[in-house]
Amino acid sequence: MSVLIVGAGPSGARLAIQLARAGVEVTLVDRLVGPHRHAYSSGALPLDAVRRLGLPDEAIAATWQGWQLHDPSGLVHQWWSAGDLGVVLDFGRLRSWLWEQARRHGVELIQDCRAALSSLTAEGASVRLKMRDGQTSLRSARWLIDATGARRDLLQQAGLRPNPEDPLLQGIGVEWLLQADDRQAAAWRDRISFFLGTAWIPHGYGWIFPMQGQRLKVGVCHLPPADRSTPGSLAGPLQRLIHRCGLSACPVLDRHGGPVSSSISRTEPLAAGALLAVGDAASSANLLGGEGIRHAMDSADQLADLLIAEGLWGDSTTMARRYQQQLKAQRSWRWLVSGRLARRTWWGLDNPRADRRLQRLIHGLSVSTEAPALSDLLFDYNFERYGFRLLPYLL
Repeated sequence: MSVLIVGAGPSGARLAIQLARAGVEVTLVDRLVGPHRHAYSSGALPLDAVRRLGLPDEAIAATWQGWQLHDPSGLVHQWWSAGDLGVVLDFGRLRSWLWEQARRHGVELIQDCRAALSSLTAEGASVRLKMRDGQTSLRSARWLIDATGARRDLLQQAGLRPNPEDPLLQGIGVEWLLQADDRQAAAWRDRISFFLGTAWIPHGYGWIFPMQGQRLKVGVCHLPPADRSTPGSLAGPLQRLIHRCGLSACPVLDRHGGPVSSSISRTEPLAAGALLAVGDAASSANLLGGEGIRHAMDSADQLADLLIAEGLWGDSTTMARRYQQQLKAQRSWRWLVSGRLARRTWWGLDNPRADRRLQRLIHGLSVSTEAPALSDLLFDYNFERYGFRLLPYLL
């Protein structure tokens, strides 16, 4: 009785740990050679999520007390709190801690390995594992979990496709880690900064987050409409943002990036036979602010509870139905509004009219909202008090 998880990011590793704690035999496979490779994630979380998920201090790169938005005209808006509102994670350290926890609980972790679906039935699945040196092996398991993020490797290999009536919002993000000095980092310390408007990047947004040792995460995300292609490289918009912020002289310590995608209602098929998806592969990311880590880990906890409660030898059809029902039950009106706002905002952000509309919304928040309330809006999707201001985006 075993579970094989492909993808050792926050959702895959978290699921492996939770199942192993319950006595399940778990194999966790990842294509990366080490946890600090390709550590792409902006990683801003509210404080309550850090406590609830039990994340260690070693994974926290910085804390922040303020929000800073650069609007389409270049005007800077700030909201400040007397205490910490959240943290910025060091994604490499977080993944390293998760891998260490997985091993400590008896998970077999296979690194530097790619997985290809070999067979899939209602009773089990097998995958072909290929190491970088060319060696291959065939592994079988009662349950196979796709935790490969936005790539959805196993779902695609199994022929599962998004629901045309609830298509994926798809894009790409790129992030550079810069080494600033004390003077250069001063304008970005103790706050998370976002850049909104077509002058910064059409159909998307940029960000600067503080890290330890005067380091800065600087990135852009591009989420165009379905009928427009994503550019082959976001280096140009990112370099322009870096230049406009006076950070061009900062050495680049790391470059990373990848695809982002999620549906609004999560109605796409996420199970077939013994295959189940989790985390970003199951559209757990919220693309209004590109937030994925805490939702991915929550998704892992929910799937672990379901697998343990239903029994690992349970019927695949029943499991798939209950998994989809569980996800459907989580689609609160706040989540749906957040997704629609993301689609309306990023798809439409390519002209002066959209810039003016966004600028009016930011100005309204600036004069009427305090920092904790803005966190409630952007992290907890507390839209009630802002309903009339959001109507232009939803109509």
